[in-house]
Amino acid sequence: MPSQRVHTSEQTASVAAPADVVYGLLADAVRWPLLLPGPVHVERIDFDGVRERLRLWDLQDGRVRSFHLHRTLDPHTRTVRFEQEDTARPGAPTTGTWTVHAHGPARCRLTLAQDRTLDGPPAAATGHSRDHWQAEPAALLAHVAQLAERWEQLDELLLSFQDTLQVTGPAELVYDFLYHVEHWPDRVPHIDAAHVTEDTPGIQLASLDTCATPDGRTLATRSVRLCFPAAARIVYKELATPHPIAAHSGEWSLEPHRDGVLAVCAQQVMLRPDATAPPAPDTDPDAARGHPDGGAADVRAQVRTWLGRAATDTLRLAAWHAQNTVRRLR
Repeated sequence: MPSQRVHTSEQTASVAAPADVVYGLLADAVRWPLLLPGPVHVERIDFDGVRERLRLWDLQDGRVRSFHLHRTLDPHTRTVRFEQEDTARPGAPTTGTWTVHAHGPARCRLTLAQDRTLDGPPAAATGHSRDHWQAEPAALLAHVAQLAERWEQLDELLLSFQDTLQVTGPAELVYDFLYHVEHWPDRVPHIDAAHVTEDTPGIQLASLDTCATPDGRTLATRSVRLCFPAAARIVYKELATPHPIAAHSGEWSLEPHRDGVLAVCAQQVMLRPDATAPPAPDTDPDAARGHPDGGAADVRAQVRTWLGRAATDTLRLAAWHAQNTVRRLR
C-alpha cells in the first residue's frame, strides 16, 4: 500500500474589490469554467442552500482531471469549506477553506488554506519541490483577485445566449455528427482542418482551423470537449480565443421534441477588458481589425452574431446529416 503524506499550505492575497464580490465569485462554482483558466466544466449534483456536491473537470499540464467536490457555504462569515477528491486517486482528498475578510468597503483579504493528501515517496524523490505544491493555489488566488478587481465591468463583459433548431430525425444521428468533430472539415464549410485526440473515452482535445470569423480570416482554435452520449450532451471549453474574446465555453444538447429533437447550442462568453473601448488612433491595424467602434453594445452584438451564426450553421448541417442518413436507410 503506497504511503501517504499531507501537505499543508496557506496563502493570502489582498484584493481591491468588495468582500461580498469576492465571496460571490467563489460561491458560484458553476461559472468557474468561464471565469477561471483551469476548470473545464462543473456539474452541480446537489445543493440545499448550504451544502453542495459538485463534479468538476479541469485541465492541468494538458491532461483533463475529474473531481468530486463537497462544499459548505457560509455567506455570513464569507467562508467556503471544501473537500475535493480526484476520481483517479480515491482516498487522497484535498480539504480546505476559502476565507474572505473585509478591509473597508472596497478592499478585502482572500485566504486559501488547504491540506493535500499526497501518495508515494517524499517530494524530493519524485522531482517535485515544496514550491510545486505552492504554485497552484498561488496562481488560483491571483486569478480570483484579478477577476474580482474588474467587478464593475463584469456585467458588460459577460454574455450568454443559445441557438436552437427543431430536427426531424433520430437524436443518435444528430449526436453522431456533433461528436465526430474530426469529420467536420468534410462536413462543415467553415472548418478547414481538424485534429482530435481521445485518450480517455468521452474526453476530446480538439484543434480546429476555422474561417467563421467576422472578417473571414482563418483561426487556429483548441478546445476540450466532454461527451456524455447517454445524456445527449457535449460540453466544451475553448483554450485559445481570438480578440475580443477572453473566455468561451458552451454545450451542445438534444432534447425530445414533438416528432424529433430540439438541438440546442448554449454559449457563454467573457470579453477582454479592453474589448469594449474603441482602439486608440495609434493601434496596430492588425490588432484593431474587426474592432467595432460603438463600445460594449456593438462588441457584444458582433460576438453574439458571429458565434450564433457558426452554431446555427453547424446545427443545420447536423439536421441534414440525420435526415439524409434516415432516407438512405429506408
